[in-house]
Amino acid sequence: MLDAMTSLREKYEAATRELQAPFAMVDLAAFRANADDLTRRAHGRPIRVASKSVRSRELLRRTLDRPGYAGIMAFTLPEALWLDAASPRLSDDILVAYPTADRSALVDLVRGPTAAHHITLMVDHTAHLDMIVAAVRKADRGADTPRVRVCLDIDAGWQPLGPHLRVGVYRSTVRTPAQAAALARAVVARPELELDGIMAYEGQIAGLGDAPPGRPLYGRLLSALQRRSAVELARRRAAITRAVRAVAPLRFVNGGGTGSLHTTGRERAVTELAAGSGLYQPHLFDHYRSFRGRPAALFALPVVRRPAPGVVTVLGGGYPASGPVDAFRPPVPHLPEGLTYSPHEGAGEVQTPLMGAAADRLALGDRVWMRHAKAGELCERFDTLHLIDSDTGTYEGAVPTYRGEGHAFL
Repeated sequence: MLDAMTSLREKYEAATRELQAPFAMVDLAAFRANADDLTRRAHGRPIRVASKSVRSRELLRRTLDRPGYAGIMAFTLPEALWLDAASPRLSDDILVAYPTADRSALVDLVRGPTAAHHITLMVDHTAHLDMIVAAVRKADRGADTPRVRVCLDIDAGWQPLGPHLRVGVYRSTVRTPAQAAALARAVVARPELELDGIMAYEGQIAGLGDAPPGRPLYGRLLSALQRRSAVELARRRAAITRAVRAVAPLRFVNGGGTGSLHTTGRERAVTELAAGSGLYQPHLFDHYRSFRGRPAALFALPVVRRPAPGVVTVLGGGYPASGPVDAFRPPVPHLPEGLTYSPHEGAGEVQTPLMGAAADRLALGDRVWMRHAKAGELCERFDTLHLIDSDTGTYEGAVPTYRGEGHAFL
């Protein structure tokens, strides 16, 4: 294993010799392998690519060009409008994964020549419907006004003892078949809208690794809870789908995430899956029993100090991920192996001390290769992703991130 990691580092160093760190890169060989593994675990269901986990139009395009991928799951409506306007267009099927309260973007959606035909909005309350209808009326396109497509967001959390004991993220207000059918009827009652699909994201399974390091008992308990949650959700999702289809037809039923493709893909009610983080394989996704991805997105930081034996200082590095404040949010040193943070400083805004035997083998100007905790958030720090193919050891050029194209949607 050590020899393999040493060889990988040598390939990265050789391919990027002319680049000045800090910079971010994507290993295309690992990216392709991860994409293939996601489709293998999807049991034949098409995968909608979660754009927030990629945040590069070129890498979104490369993913959508692969078999088994269809459609984009965007994270904001302005982002979806921008993706829809791309030339050539990346996809004519964009689902905005979260409800929007952006009134001006809603008007742009309706006024655009094609956007309303390609973009589906997420809703979980009649207030969302009323806001969309108000935008349709404000757009005032007369007889040419398109109907706006909407998707019902279903609460996928598990409540084994009722609402006072909850496992899962707080998202939708819609949980039962009756609630879903009532919201579907509210959509159908508004001629400005069209019911397009259902989504239920099981974050307690898809985004939570069941093999946390150093916590084997917790991992076994979590795995058991996830299995029971998956069974409950499969039954409830099927019942919700039947209830909503009794009100109006559905084009799609979306579920899953990187960590749950292999279970959600077996559900008969589900017509498509969603995933994105598994393409880059950030370090929070290392701790699953069911799959093992290859680190594909990394960033290189230069060594700028050697303040003591067994210690080097690199430039920058304080790029924490969103989520709960815990020890897993900072990036982790990846190559060379054997480096850890100083417990008193951690990852710093301007400089980061790293400790370990490997530090004594690093000189000023050498690079330390880091992995972010989450996938797309790394792209908010860099304008460019440099592409390296570790199969061939070659540099394959660079592509812009959203930030590099002048956009920061969140």
